[in-house]
Amino acid sequence: MILIFDLDDTLYLEIKYVKSGFKAVALELEKSHEISREFAEDLMIKELYNYGRGKIFDQLLLKKNIFSKKLLKNCLNTYRKHKPKIQICDDVFNFLETNKNKKYLITDGNKNVQQKKIQALSIEKYFQRMFITHRYGIKNAKPSIFCFNKIKDIENCEWNEMVYIGDNPNKDFVSMNKVGGKTIRIHKGVYSKMKANKSFDAQMHINSFDELDSALASL
Repeated sequence: MILIFDLDDTLYLEIKYVKSGFKAVALELEKSHEISREFAEDLMIKELYNYGRGKIFDQLLLKKNIFSKKLLKNCLNTYRKHKPKIQICDDVFNFLETNKNKKYLITDGNKNVQQKKIQALSIEKYFQRMFITHRYGIKNAKPSIFCFNKIKDIENCEWNEMVYIGDNPNKDFVSMNKVGGKTIRIHKGVYSKMKANKSFDAQMHINSFDELDSALASL
């Protein structure tokens, strides 16, 4: 059985990365514009929970009357280039340490950002290969089957020998379901309570990696 994992909100909690990035931006603004780091972090977190990610840095700069496109770009660059302070969840660590199946990773997102996350998590040793889909063009991000096909070719296996474990029913499972792969959804992060269309949802559901060995045994 070949195990394939998503990254964000599957192996670690993505909110930890977001808050790590906010802290980096707040520290930079404190240095350059003497804005209280605590004020900046608090405002960004409130914006995130109230309105989502769209205009967080814009609102912070507007609130302090220092908005400019250049400064906004600097904030975005600081966020994307910072060295994140994140770690895999304890249940994930225990599973990766003990489970002997071959493992791969497929993750969407900015290729430099995702690589920094992987490095910060120190998880390379657990995986045969890691695929950041945007390295192959945005068109090959999930739900594209492109990177799954690469793994299938590497392993010379059938679709029903491959299991994808992810969190996002908007895109993670639909293509693998269609080709006969096996899918497991972990209810973690922003999509944990989302009710999904049957064809888009995973075939099995878990709440923790502590349940994953049992789920795999029942497939």
